[in-house]
Amino acid sequence: MATVKMLNMAGQEAGTIELNDELFGIEPNENAVHEVVKNYLANQRQGTQSAKTRAEVRGGGRKPFRQKGTGRHRQGSTTDPSQIGGGIVFAPKPRDYRYSVPKKVKRLALRSALSAKVADGEIIVLDELKMDAPKTKEMAATLKNINAANKALIVTAEKDENVVRSAANIPGVRTVLASNMNVYEIVNYTSFIVTQEAVKKIEEVYL
Repeated sequence: MATVKMLNMAGQEAGTIELNDELFGIEPNENAVHEVVKNYLANQRQGTQSAKTRAEVRGGGRKPFRQKGTGRHRQGSTTDPSQIGGGIVFAPKPRDYRYSVPKKVKRLALRSALSAKVADGEIIVLDELKMDAPKTKEMAATLKNINAANKALIVTAEKDENVVRSAANIPGVRTVLASNMNVYEIVNYTSFIVTQEAVKKIEEVYL
C-alpha cells in the first residue's frame, strides 16, 4: 500500500495514511481514461443544434432569373445552398449524443485516474476540512497553506454546506462528494484534495 502524508488545514503534517493499491496504486490505463472522458463529454451535449435544409427555407417558388442571356450561371431556385439565404447542405438536426460505456471500463478509468494523481504527487490528503461558517477567505487561506494548484477538486465524505459555500466563489475550485466523483473532474483538476474520511468512503464505494 502507498503511504501518503496527511496535512492539517494549516499545511502542517498530521501523520500518514495508507492508500489501497487496488484504487490508488495500479498502472494507469490511458485508453480507458480517454474513453470514459469522451463518453462523459458526449453525454453532456444538449444536441439542440439545428439548421434548415433547402426544403425548409422560405422561397424557391419560381426561377430567380431566366436561363440564358444574363451572363450569370443558370439557377432554378433561391433555396439552392449556393445562393445567399439558401438551405444548408447536410444541415445539423437535433439528436441525442448519449452512449454507454461498460462498467468495467468505467471502474478501470476511475482507478487509473486516482492512481495517476498519486503517482504525479497531485493528491493532497487532509486530516479534516471543517468550517464554522461559510468563509471564502478562510478556504482560500487553507488552499494556500497546503500549496494547492489554481485548479483544485475538493472531495469530502459527506456534504458540508459551509465547505461548499466557502469554495463556491473561488475560481477554479470545485467541491464534490466521494460517492459522486467522475473521471473527467479528477483528470481536469490539477490538485486532488481529499479528506481522511473521504478516502475511507472512496475505498468503501469503489472497491
